[in-house]
This record gives sequence, C-alpha cells and structure tokens, in this order.
Amino acid sequence: MKNNKPNLVFIMSDQQRFDTLKCYGNEWINTPRINELSDDSYVFENAYVTQPVCAPARSSIMTGLYPHTAGPTVNKIPLNKDVKTIAELVESDYKCAYFGKWHLGDDTVKQRGFEEWISVEDHYNSSYFEGDLPYSDLHEWLISKGHKPGSIGPTGKEIFNDKDRSLLPEDSQMAAFLSEKSEDFIKENKEEPFILYVSTFEPHSPYAGPLDGMYDPNDIPTGPTFLKNPENVSKINEARSSYHSSFLNGANQKDDQYMNEYLASRDEDFSTKKGWLKARADYFANITLVDDMVGRIIDSLKENGLYENTIIIFTSEHGEMMGDHGMLEKRTLYEESAKVPLLVKLNEEKTSQKFINGSFSHIDLVPTILNLLEQKIPSNLQGENKISCFNSLNLDNNEVVVEWNGEGIIDDRNLGSKDINNLNVNARRSIIFNRIKLNLTRNDEGELFDLNIDPYEETNRFNDPKYSEIVEEMKSRLISWQKRNNDIFTF
Repeated sequence: MKNNKPNLVFIMSDQQRFDTLKCYGNEWINTPRINELSDDSYVFENAYVTQPVCAPARSSIMTGLYPHTAGPTVNKIPLNKDVKTIAELVESDYKCAYFGKWHLGDDTVKQRGFEEWISVEDHYNSSYFEGDLPYSDLHEWLISKGHKPGSIGPTGKEIFNDKDRSLLPEDSQMAAFLSEKSEDFIKENKEEPFILYVSTFEPHSPYAGPLDGMYDPNDIPTGPTFLKNPENVSKINEARSSYHSSFLNGANQKDDQYMNEYLASRDEDFSTKKGWLKARADYFANITLVDDMVGRIIDSLKENGLYENTIIIFTSEHGEMMGDHGMLEKRTLYEESAKVPLLVKLNEEKTSQKFINGSFSHIDLVPTILNLLEQKIPSNLQGENKISCFNSLNLDNNEVVVEWNGEGIIDDRNLGSKDINNLNVNARRSIIFNRIKLNLTRNDEGELFDLNIDPYEETNRFNDPKYSEIVEEMKSRLISWQKRNNDIFTF
C-alpha cells in the first residue's frame, strides 16, 4: 500500500554558522546540493538555537521545551525521564528513526520512541543505562572498512575519537556513513510514512579534515570583527575573546591543555593570523562533507519516488565564532554562535525559493512539524506552532529568547581560564525582537545590539541614553517570557 502521509527527513549538521550557504549570501562555499535544496525551500532569514551548545540546543529541537525545562542545562546531562521527544508525540503509524549524534542520553542505546537507531559516538554517555554499553554502529562500520581505533575511551575500550575520525578519508567520515544508512532506510521504508532524523558531526572541530586545501585561506572573506577583541561588552565575552586571541599575543599554545587538546587537536596554529585563516578554511571545507550527505539523501528520496511527499528540514544545532570577535567555538550569544541556517522544504509541488523575514527559534520546530504532519500538539510544549509563516513569509513581530545555563547537576568543561570558568556559571538570557537584541547576564554587564544598523554587533548600546526606553521595554518582554516559561533566572 502506497504511503500517502507526508514523510519527514530532518537533517542536522553540527556547529555550522548561518552564513555558510548561498541563500545567506555566501557566494564561494562549495555546497551545490544544499543550494539545490534551498531552491525548493522556505529560507528562514534569522533562525536561532535555544542555547548555543550541543545537548541543551538538541533538547529543544527534539522536545519543543527550553533547556531549563527539558533538563540538559549543560552538556552531558540527559533529557529528563518524563520529557517526550517528537517520536513519542506522533501517531504509531509513523516509523521513527534517529541516525547520528544524539547527546541526550547514552548514544549507543536505542531510546525515546525511535524504532530504528544508528549510533556514532562511543565516548559520549550520560549514565541512563547500567552495564557495559555497546560500541557505536559507526565504530563497527569503520572496523569493517579496515580502520583501526587510535584512542582509549572513558570506559577503557579502544575507540575512534573526534581527532581519529578527522584523519580518515572522505568515504569514511561520519557524513558518508550516515548517507549510506539513510539510503538503506529510505529504500526499505518507502511504502510507509516515516520520520527520519539524520545528525552528523561535521563541521564541528577538529577543524582539519579530509578536504583540507579546498580553499586558499587568504581568499576567504572575513568580516569587520575578525580577530578583533570586543570592547564595552560583558565580562564573559571579554574574557573569552582575551583567552582565545591570547595566542596571537605570545601565549604558549602547546602548554595550554584546553586549546592544545580540544580546540587545536589537529595541531591548528592559533598563534598567527595565517593559522587562524587556515583553520577557518578547513572548517568551511568540512561543510562540503555535509553537502554531499544532503545530496545523497535527496537523490535517495527521488529515486524512491518520495521527494515531493517528504518534508525536508535542514539546520544546525549551533554556530561557530571562527575568529569573529576574537573567539573560537560557540557558548556565546553573538550571532555567529546563536544563529544557524534553517531551510524547510514542504511536501508540495516544486516551488521557488521563498524567504521568511523576522526571527525564528528552534523551540518552535516541534509544534510546527506536528502541525505539518497533521498530528496533535500537546499543551505543555513551550514552543509555538508557526505554520502561518509559510503563507505570510513574515515573522517580524516574533519574539525569540536564547538561554545560557552555565551550571547544572554537573559542571561544564574547563573552558581555558579561571576567569572564563567562573563567569561561565552566570546564567544569561538573550531576547531578540524586531532585530534588537538584549543580553542580560547575572553578575555581569548588559548588552544591547541594534541589528538593524549593526548586524556585526560591534557597538553595545546598553548604556546609550537614546536606547534607554528600548532597554526597559526589552527587559519587560523578557520578564513576561520568564513568567510564561517558569524561568527562574534573575539579573
């Protein structure tokens, strides 16, 4: 019996900035298949994560709840046991599959309503299950291809860690593995409605990979804040920028554990501008691995006659600073970290690319998807159904809040310096309305950026008398949001 209900394929990259696609103004990056998808899609001009770090961001993508409600306020905290994912919210005639990076519980164990599960990480466990956890499916696949693990994991077993994987050839990268598994799933389930989440690691650091050299570092455009330390901003932003750019000013990278073993695990050199540009070029090259995966999934849907009847969503769990404001990584409220690409192709006849103005939050993905699939929307979701924006093409009056929760039942990782670690536990909230962004941090300085005239967030207007009324209005909006969402953050 032919499937008449729409399918959903949700594709998620990791740590991909919003400005890495042609539809967002990037004319040089090699992403032909994502560009092809965007030609059939609604492009959200300003899409934000709920918290710019892995597990908290993913918790909202999967549940429609903010991190402070879902449970993972920092990494390595699983979803609360009473929280349901989208797989547990849809009718049973949908076959639900999750392939790839999970980060919301023990990654190698099938869970949370998904009938099919393909795992990729052996070193990310959140103590949900007792006993010896199995190796990931990616591990077994790499072994079958003749590769040998090069690291010892937290349980004492040999594993392929992030650095090991980055050294493998293109056909052995995570994106290639997930492409193969997705193709198999689509072919095997083409007669029944399905929901398939595909979550790959690229272009997350290590920044180096099999496509190094694709771009000349000196030819890649940089913005006005590249390697520029911000002034008159929050202490946490000043501390992070000062630390990340300190290696340009003589700090010894090789003696710094966080930089040397995590951010620069492939011997990236952050002591010179040339080194930063090379890391930036390698990071952008890794996005082509994602692009190839997207292309293979699209081709599989078309080959099996499912493309027109499948909703395809492409986004990323958070961004990457990559030298802007003198920073690396995420964990900040700047646009490069908190704003991501978001494409939605609906199950309809081919249409031209359409842009949706205003701001959108990942918190609204689950209820909007449920509506698109004609499923019931639970009343406890903190996200809202935004299906009307596909007709209006407008979210100008939509209010978006981005959290930072720096503490939980466990501590966040060491982030490089004592100052950063001490400041990082201070909760932060960012509210964006009509392209004005207010950032408030407990025990820290406030920030106000007028993105209408300052898209690169170069000038903090928090103490500018001309913006005093706007600051108070935005504070009032944030307090109202807190009341609606049981948020106890105080500032």
